[in-house]
Amino acid sequence: MSTARLEAFSDGVMAVIITIMVLELKVPHGNTLESLAPLLPTFLTYVLSFVYLGIYWTNHHHMMHVTEGVNGAILWANLHLLFWLSFTPFVTGWMGDNPADAMPAAAYGCVMFMAAVAWTILQRTIITNEGSRSELATAVGHDLKGKISAALYLLAIPLAFFRSWIADIIYVTVALIWLVPDRRIETRLRESA
Repeated sequence: MSTARLEAFSDGVMAVIITIMVLELKVPHGNTLESLAPLLPTFLTYVLSFVYLGIYWTNHHHMMHVTEGVNGAILWANLHLLFWLSFTPFVTGWMGDNPADAMPAAAYGCVMFMAAVAWTILQRTIITNEGSRSELATAVGHDLKGKISAALYLLAIPLAFFRSWIADIIYVTVALIWLVPDRRIETRLRESA
């Protein structure tokens, strides 16, 4: 099977997730800048989650660009990733409404960690299907960036119970690590052309 249907379905799911998140943003009661202040934590959490979803979407696009075909295992691994990403609106809203509380911050980290695990499973499943010399395998190598991200999420989860703002800083740091475009796949495509 080609990757076209998997990509189209994934794009649609991610678009719905972002739509749900933006619909959760409430209109302020009032018409001054001061009336926006109580919404700031919710808005900042939305921005963080939007960035995360954008990172997953762009990297998914790149990964599918070098994937020659999909099988049942890849379809299920992709669904596993989308399952965890679909919790993003819930944990975004919970953390945004309770910015200083430990449990919402820890839950956010759990969802991000499980999405990272699901991403790794999808990546490994594609590499297993296409071989260790495939474009994707060569491009991702040891995936140090992915391993560091997962470790930081795991660190943030218990730290949320110590100080939730420390966990928040870790989540922003991981987003910033990935916000710098990951050019491994693009570089590999240029080299093989």
